[in-house]
Amino acid sequence: MSKTIEKNILKVVTDYLFITMGMFLFVGAWTMFLMPNNLIGGGVSGICAMLHYALGWSMGITNFTINGILLIIAFLILGRGFGVKTIYAIVVSSLCFQFFPSLIPMDFVNEFSLANGKLLCVIFGGAMTGVGIGFAFTHGGSTGGTDIIAMIINKYHNITPGRLLLMMDAIIIGSSLFVPSYLPDGSLQAFPEKMAVVVYALVLTGVNGYTVDLYLTGSKQSVQIFIFTKNIEVMADAIAFDLKRGVTLLKSRGWYHKQEGEVLMVVARRTDLNVILSKIKQIDPKAFTTVTSVMGVYGLGFDTIKSKRVTEKPKQ
Repeated sequence: MSKTIEKNILKVVTDYLFITMGMFLFVGAWTMFLMPNNLIGGGVSGICAMLHYALGWSMGITNFTINGILLIIAFLILGRGFGVKTIYAIVVSSLCFQFFPSLIPMDFVNEFSLANGKLLCVIFGGAMTGVGIGFAFTHGGSTGGTDIIAMIINKYHNITPGRLLLMMDAIIIGSSLFVPSYLPDGSLQAFPEKMAVVVYALVLTGVNGYTVDLYLTGSKQSVQIFIFTKNIEVMADAIAFDLKRGVTLLKSRGWYHKQEGEVLMVVARRTDLNVILSKIKQIDPKAFTTVTSVMGVYGLGFDTIKSKRVTEKPKQ
């Protein structure tokens, strides 16, 4: 078996492993922190929760049914590979919704959820669902539902998925005011309490959206490094050939002494920063180095500029 085939197999296995972990976190957050408190959220899971509280419908079956309908969009627009991984994610999440409530002991739920208040549950639940969605997104999958819409828009426009999810979730959460909700003891939830649940749900979507963006952009954040050193050629060769990173040589002039000089500029991912700084220290411990965060880097080896297609009108 060639190394290329082994590498591809390893990538596929890794993708499905992370998608599985993401679904465990996503459903685990709902099961442990949100559902015991009769809390709602955005997306398809929020709709399923509303139907569960109002009609007693199974979260797993409802989740699978709604996502099955929306999945056609993923096949048509996002491609077959995305659809296959999303089908897997939907099946795993639906099974988890079906079996997790019976697998997690009530003593655990009472201790970590009900006893700590709804606000803390919202924060923990939002963070866990955000990381779960991030796991799925970065490995080509999705939890389905509004995530599909977010990824479609993000494919063509420079709008972060977290912001898109936040807007759509706000609409779904607002609609919960018009849907009856029954508490675990069978009593109807009062309207003032539903208003409070909506506020908690908005906080939940904020934490969720922020966590998704933080996770997705964490590995894509870039830095710009300026290196002032007397060993210009040695430093440039080490970064370019040893670390395989792009280096640009710039002419400089110190204004105090009016001396001409040279400075190296390196743009790299933040995850590579420590390796580059270690190499700089190894070659020239006295090198003067500055590091700044970069909002966006587009081009070879980095992100791609996304824009609308402009169709020229025929000349009359």
